[in-house]
Amino acid sequence: MDVSRTECAGPLLGLALVCAGSLAFGADAAMSFSTGLEYNTGSYGGTDDIEELYVPVSGVLYFDRIAVGITVPYLSVRAPAGTEDPAGEPVPGSREIVTQSGLGDVVIGMTVYDVFQNYDRNIALDLTGKIKVGSADPDKGLGTGEEDYLLRADLYRFFERFTLMGSGGYRVRGDPPGVDLKNTWLVSVGGSYLLNNDARVGLAYDYRESSLQDSDDISELTLYSSFRLTDTWDLQVFAFSGFSDSSPDWGAGIFVYAH
Repeated sequence: MDVSRTECAGPLLGLALVCAGSLAFGADAAMSFSTGLEYNTGSYGGTDDIEELYVPVSGVLYFDRIAVGITVPYLSVRAPAGTEDPAGEPVPGSREIVTQSGLGDVVIGMTVYDVFQNYDRNIALDLTGKIKVGSADPDKGLGTGEEDYLLRADLYRFFERFTLMGSGGYRVRGDPPGVDLKNTWLVSVGGSYLLNNDARVGLAYDYRESSLQDSDDISELTLYSSFRLTDTWDLQVFAFSGFSDSSPDWGAGIFVYAH
C-alpha cells in the first residue's frame, strides 16, 4: 500500500490514491499517465542529512481486470561522499557533501484486479507483481544495479464513504557485488475517506523488513489527499514521517494524473 515513493516507484505504485479514469485506447484497452515529484530527507543514523529528489513518469495500460505499467524516474541524491544505498536504505558516509543524479530504477508492474470478491461483505482482493530493473547507476549510489522482484496482495473493505485497506508482500532482492541482501516481507494498513465526489483523504502505515544485516526495519506513516481537478486531470499530495534509522525523517510530494 505504498504511495508514489522511491522504493515502490510510483506507489502504484502500490495503493492507488487517486481514483482516476483513463484515456480511451482501442476497443478493449485504456491508458493513463502520471508525473510529479517527491522530496525526502533524513540522517539515517549519521551526522548529516541525506536528501533525495525523485521525479517519475508513469504510464499504465488497462485491459478489463488487468493493468500493466512502467515507471521511468529521475533521481537526485545529496549526501556525504562514501554513502552507500544498496537497497533503498542509505548507509551514511562521512566525507564532504556531494550530489549525484541520473536515471533511477525503472519499474515494470502488472496488477490483476478482483482476484477475490465478496459482494455481500464489500470485500475485494488484488494481486500485483513488479520487477525493478537495475537501471540506476550503483557507482553514483543511486541503486544496486541489480533486479528486484515483488509480489503483493491488496485487500479492500468498502463502506459507504470509507475504504479500509491492508497489504502484504514479499520482495526478492538482487545482490550487488560484495553485498548479501535479505529478501524481505512488507505490510501496510490504512484507510481513506471520500469527502465528496472530487476529494478524498487518507492515512497509511507501512512496515518493511530491512534488507541489510543489523539495520532497523523501515517504519513510516503517510497522510495523503487526492482531488479531481477536471474531467481529465487529478492531483495527489502527501506527506510522511519515518520512525527508524532506515526511514527518512520526513518527506512530501505532489503528483498529477491524466486520464
